[in-house]
This record gives sequence, C-alpha cells and structure tokens, in this order.
Amino acid sequence: MTVSKQPVYDESKIKTLSSLEHIRKRTGMYIGRVGDGSNYDDGIYVLLKEVIDNAIDEFIMGHGKRVMVNIEGPKVTVRDYGRGIPLGKVVECVSRINTGAKYNDEVFQFSVGLNGVGTKAVNALSKQFTVKSYREGKYAGAIFERGELIKELQGKASEEKDGTWIEFEPDTEIFGPVDFRQEHVTQRVHLYTCLNAGLKIVYNGEEYMSEGGLLDLVREDVDNEALYEPLHHQSKTLEIAFTHTQRFNETFFSFVNGQFTSDGGTHLSAFREGLLKAFNEFAKQKYEGDDVRESLVGAIAIRLKEPVFESQTKNKLGNTELRGDLVAQVKEVVADLLHRNPQAAEKALLKIEETVKLRRELQSVKKLARERSRATTIRVPQLKDCKKHYDRKRQKGEESMIFITEGLSAAGSIVSCRNVNTQAIFTLRGKPLNVCDLHRDAIYKNEELYNLMRSLNIEESIERLRYNKVILATDADVDGLHIRNLLLTFFLRFFEPLVNENHVHILETPLFRVRNTKKTTYCYSEAERDSAMKELARGCEVTRFKGLGEISPHEFKNFINDDMRLTPVCVENQHHIPLLLDFYMGKNTQERRSYIMNSLVVEATS
Repeated sequence: MTVSKQPVYDESKIKTLSSLEHIRKRTGMYIGRVGDGSNYDDGIYVLLKEVIDNAIDEFIMGHGKRVMVNIEGPKVTVRDYGRGIPLGKVVECVSRINTGAKYNDEVFQFSVGLNGVGTKAVNALSKQFTVKSYREGKYAGAIFERGELIKELQGKASEEKDGTWIEFEPDTEIFGPVDFRQEHVTQRVHLYTCLNAGLKIVYNGEEYMSEGGLLDLVREDVDNEALYEPLHHQSKTLEIAFTHTQRFNETFFSFVNGQFTSDGGTHLSAFREGLLKAFNEFAKQKYEGDDVRESLVGAIAIRLKEPVFESQTKNKLGNTELRGDLVAQVKEVVADLLHRNPQAAEKALLKIEETVKLRRELQSVKKLARERSRATTIRVPQLKDCKKHYDRKRQKGEESMIFITEGLSAAGSIVSCRNVNTQAIFTLRGKPLNVCDLHRDAIYKNEELYNLMRSLNIEESIERLRYNKVILATDADVDGLHIRNLLLTFFLRFFEPLVNENHVHILETPLFRVRNTKKTTYCYSEAERDSAMKELARGCEVTRFKGLGEISPHEFKNFINDDMRLTPVCVENQHHIPLLLDFYMGKNTQERRSYIMNSLVVEATS
C-alpha cells in the first residue's frame, strides 16, 4: 500500500502579499464578479463607479457641478472639476492602500469611499492608469501599468480648471476582452444624477442631469402606471419618494452617500417599516406590511458620516445602530406627506384596501389548491429534481438549473443525458394558461402553473428560489415559440423580479445538423447551415430539427453541458412591460393581427 506524503507546513509556506499583489490575486474581494461587461454588476463597471464616486464626493462637498465621462472601446476617461488631489500626494492617493482625505470629516463629511481602497483597486486592475490633478494653474500626476509606477508628471496648466483627470483601461490579464455596454453605463449615470440633483454628467457628449432627484427616478420607473403623483421629501440627510401602481411586486431603490445599494441594508428595511407605521397611523388601521407595500415603487437616499458596508463593492449597508431613529424619521415624514396630500393619500388607501380584499380571497383559493395537491401526490409529478439546490442567502448552488420543456419526448432526451446533481426538468402538459389579463388566483386554480410555481419554490417569495437558472427549453417552431411567450408572460406578470435578477434564460438548440462521413456540424441558423454545407462539400446530409424530441440523448448532451448556449431574458424598460404584455398577449386580437400582417407585407417588399 502506498502512503501519500503530506506536504510540509512550515515557515516557508507563509506568504505576505503586497497590497497590489493582494488586489490582483483576490480581485473578487474588491470588485465582486469579474465578467466581460455583459452584466450590469460586472467588475469593469465597479472600476468606473470607483472613479466617478470620487467626483461625486467633491460635488457633495460643494465643489464641481460637472463630470465628464468618455468611454472609447476599453479605455475610460473621467474628468471632474472639484478641488483636485493635493499635488504632493497624487501618487500616494491612487496607489497606496489606506491613504486619502476621506478619513477627515472636515474635508469629506458624507463620502462613499472611507476605506482608501477604491481608486487603488482601479489602478491595480488596469493595464494602464494615468492620473492628473489640477490645482491653481499647476498639475501633478503619474502613469502606472498594472499598478506599478512608470512615470511621474508635473508642470504648469494655466488654462485648466481645478479638478482631477483619470484615464484607465481594464487589464485583459484579469478581465479578458471587455465591452462597456451603453445601456449599463447610462443606467449608472442616470442614477448618479437622480441622487445628486443639480449635478451634470456628460457621457460621450450627451448630458444627463436631474432637478427633481429621487422624484425623477420614481417618476421614470412608474411612467403611466402611477396611481397618484409620487410623494417626495428631501432634506440634507434624507430623501424619499414613493407611489403605488397596479404591479404585483414592490420595487425599492436605496442609496447611501450617492452609492446605489442594490442589496439594500439597514436603511431600506427602516424605510419599509417606517412606511408601514405611517400608513397604519394615518388610516388608524393595522395593515400587514405586504398589503401596504404591494405594487409600491419607492426610493430612499441617506447621507451618513461613517457608513459601514458589508463588502468593498458597497452593495449593502450594515449600520444597525441607525435603524430605530431612521424608522421614526421615515414614519414622521411619510405621515406628514399623507396629511399634506389628501387626494394621493385617499388613492393609496383605496389601493391598500383592494389588496387586503384580494389577499383574503386568495387565501381560500390557496387553501383549496394546497389540499388538491396533497390529495394527488406529495411530489410534483412533472418534476425530475436534481440533488443540489440554489440558496440565495448563502450564495450556494450557483450552478443549479431547471429546464422547462414541452412534451414527454423532449423531457426524455434531457433526462437521459442531464447532470443529476445540478440539472432538474419540469415537463409541461400542453400549452400553459395565458395569464396576461388574469389575477394571481389564476395560478392556484390552474394545476399546471401551480405545480410550476411549487417546483421553483417561489410561492411566498423568490428569495426561496430553488434553482439559479430557470431555462425555457421549447421547440424552435411556432408552437414552441408560443409556449415560450406564455411562460414569459407568466413570469413577467407575477414574478417579475425573477426576470429582473437574471434568473430566466432561453436554451438555444441547433436547428440543423450537417454531416458527412468525416465530420458533424450543428448549426443554429440558416447562415451557419449554408456555411457548413460549403465546408463539408458534396455528399453531406442535412437534418432539420423540428423539435427537441428529435435530438437523440447522445447528441443532446452536447447542448446542455458547460458550453450550452443560453440567452438571458432581459428587461430594458420595466414600465413598458404591462404595455408589451397587453399588446402581444392581451385580448386585442384584431390590432395584433393587423400589426403582424403589415409587418409581413413590409418584410416581403423590402
């Protein structure tokens, strides 16, 4: 028997990394996910944010009302017109951890970057990083490559206004090829301007500015869905805005010192609780939190001297000591807004009462649905589960997924070749119900949709979602596309956060197989098919897959492995969802038919 030799654990195994080495080796600690720019939360946008944050801090302190942002390919340039970094400390401020003026609240009272890390991380993770600070007709700066100082700069700049100029390019050794998406950058720029009323950001020549602050943000999000004009309060340290809509979900935006806290935190939970208490006090009722907040769109921004975030990416606020005072403050503000806006208050209370009534009716429907499911079977008959499940709170099971398929033949192909640890299958029995014009009780009355909801474990909240990816695996024919649209209608109408948080995907499977005796090529479009036919020359066989069930399990395994083609379902404009669903899936059959026929005529003549 061979005994494996254990590695020696001695002094030689202990390593001390410099701050630069640590940032480059443990990148995720500083910027979260890496990514190539396709996702809003990818690291390259965190790099951009860290640089802009410094300009915002200057604006908050009353210095510089304009920020210039230019992005050309992978290269980013940011110029602010604040006070500029003190010329003798430029190199240290962009390269030495725990160095900066934000430890001194006489200079920066409400800053986001209190740890002296942000710009240093940008520097360390950039292929090239250049900084120049302009003060009183002079400038000082430096050029870095991957965090290493290459050259210091200094001289006269009599024509330049005070401020800071930074240019960087994300390092391909860390990120690979990257692409700054226009829609992701503009969304961040828009949030910055809404959070800082009066600030002008010029991004690639286009100006962004907000006079109404969070009021503008809420107005834009709800568009024509608002039941009443959003109520708005703004003071030096607290700003809130909110209104009710006809949505089924609550939507909240939260910010600290100009930083978008996508995961919320203490301030958001205090806002939600303060809202409930204010409505109960105003109406002299004991409403449940869900009844008050359903369909509500709200935003809160606070300013703190010493914010404590749960990670360097600053997505969640952790200052627990402020909760009690903030709840009381929000309650007082909201109650005052309701008293001063009686018409809006009346519409809000009517909406809440309607929600209470519907929720009571829904409880009885839920009870019947649960009894029916228990009488049938303990398990969902259409579900072939996997062994590992997703846990949002613990950040576990990221690889878990569920395929929603149509028909037994398609499900059979996937079942035969799936990874039983991470891949589950839910088999539809025919076309699902069109829920475009229906209320939530329809889910409980329809066995198919109820079982799908149970399988995903989203009945109470998507916080309990069992699979990280929900994959629509339907045939590439008219019926398959219709089923896909019906499923998307189901998710967008009742479980919109599932889509907004990038859990819903579409499985792309080949339309054609082109092969000869030597080679087989799978093609996802007619163009790919034609190219493959030319490559394989004469004697090749072309097969058109009409449905997933026509693909053998042996072949199907190639399309659901690590290299599977998934198209994420993305929502570019949330407040257009009701209009889109109503037009494409609603009862306006004649209008839709005319649109389709006109489109076909245009396509045929073009």
